[in-house]
Amino acid sequence: MDILKKVFPFSFNTNDVASLVIKIIVYVVVSAVLGIVGAVLSWIPVIGWIFGMIFSLIGGLVGLYCIIGIVLAILDFCKILK
Repeated sequence: MDILKKVFPFSFNTNDVASLVIKIIVYVVVSAVLGIVGAVLSWIPVIGWIFGMIFSLIGGLVGLYCIIGIVLAILDFCKILK
């Protein structure tokens, strides 16, 4: 559990519904902004395919991180995790 708290520090200490909603919104916005930046950079004609490949990999990892962070925030709010 200590490792989860070190890797996902933003997901824990969720005490009320407002903080849970804020954490979920932050995770969704981070994932969406990275997706938009990757899409914009992939349109560059000469090096767009390099940016497209890099940002698809990074975007996938960040998206997975955000999904896990949201699930952990919900589990922490429901007091399932200790």
